[in-house]
Amino acid sequence: MLHDMPLDDSQTCHPMFREVPPTVEFNKLRKRLLRQARQAIEDFGMLRPGGRWLVALSGGKDSYGLLAILLDLKWRGLLPVELLVCNLDQGQPNFPKHVLPRYLESLGVAHRIEYQDTYSIVTDKVASGNTYCSLCSRLRRGHLYRIGREDGCSSLVLGHHREDILETFFMNLFHGGRLAAMPPKLLNDEGDVAVLRPLAYSAEADLARFADAMGFPIIPCDLCGSQEGLQRNVMKAMLDDVERKMPGRKDTMIRALTNVRPSHLLDRKLFDFAGLDLAAAEAQ
Repeated sequence: MLHDMPLDDSQTCHPMFREVPPTVEFNKLRKRLLRQARQAIEDFGMLRPGGRWLVALSGGKDSYGLLAILLDLKWRGLLPVELLVCNLDQGQPNFPKHVLPRYLESLGVAHRIEYQDTYSIVTDKVASGNTYCSLCSRLRRGHLYRIGREDGCSSLVLGHHREDILETFFMNLFHGGRLAAMPPKLLNDEGDVAVLRPLAYSAEADLARFADAMGFPIIPCDLCGSQEGLQRNVMKAMLDDVERKMPGRKDTMIRALTNVRPSHLLDRKLFDFAGLDLAAAEAQ
């Protein structure tokens, strides 16, 4: 079991961690993120020893943090899978093509850089003033599934974190009229690639602090121009406001998503309300 294995640092480490801050605060942050990732991997049955994972790297803080945590776990012998890092260059103007391959090569990390001009497709299909993110994400995911198949990867690993899951839940609640979040594990429509989110329990603020301390060469997600006014940003602001007023509520909300009681909701497909029989219940 993952939680039975030691987490103590050894005298060696993965090259990514050779120049990390030698502080107690950073060490605690690093170990917290490792514990949370290990717990998510175990809770949701993500690990199949001997498998191969395609790790999507966008160049943002979350995907860098995901890669670092997975490499750290693998270095410690806690993640018996092969990792292949993939960046999908989507043809955004001014994208710094050299940053990611140079960084990954310096660390000796196996990687694949794939160029697909989805940017032109998105700007052609999406009306001026509307947001690109939804279509851009769908196109990117399709290419990543294909790349995973081509390279023999059973799983696509993404850097979505606790806040991404909560924001998705409230977007579905407020705008979709359904109780649904972002699952930590799912199968694609074809059923041949699993999508994994090992950072499901990890806080965005922790990942931001981790990225700063690690000195990742961040590529900002503003290459498509301004995308202000996204509903996700509204959800993020709402959740941050709740957390400021009532610290710890985000963790409580994540726990709530693991503790669903269909009999106390209104979905007749999940619970047989019509079949409740008072007399039968009293006789038991």
